[in-house]
Amino acid sequence: MSEAGGGEAAGADSPGSTVVGFRARPATRDVTFDRRELFEILAVYGRMVAAGEWRDYAIDHLPDRAVFSVFRHARETARFRIEKDPKLAARQGAYRVVDQGGRIVKRGADLKRVLAVLETVPKLVDC
Repeated sequence: MSEAGGGEAAGADSPGSTVVGFRARPATRDVTFDRRELFEILAVYGRMVAAGEWRDYAIDHLPDRAVFSVFRHARETARFRIEKDPKLAARQGAYRVVDQGGRIVKRGADLKRVLAVLETVPKLVDC
């Protein structure tokens, strides 16, 4: 069989060819939010959008955690990150809310209770 360059294709039985076997890596599945979790997160997000506090979001599914980031403006860094880390479920709770500075605002096993902290964020009032 001739290739575009005119040379012969090297097969497994060609002299000097070596077949190298690779071990299949175990399939790693990214951590994701399930439907119930997304419903709770998007309910809070919708209320905050209606209040004019948030305008954009991003969802990241990583090998070790899932992250829902909320933004005031798309060009800024995330105001808050809602993270799900299953490795921490038995110790501190799988869910946490992290502020813009990287500080954990609230963590726990119940997503609804963790999200409640976002709706009670004090606002600066200019008189």
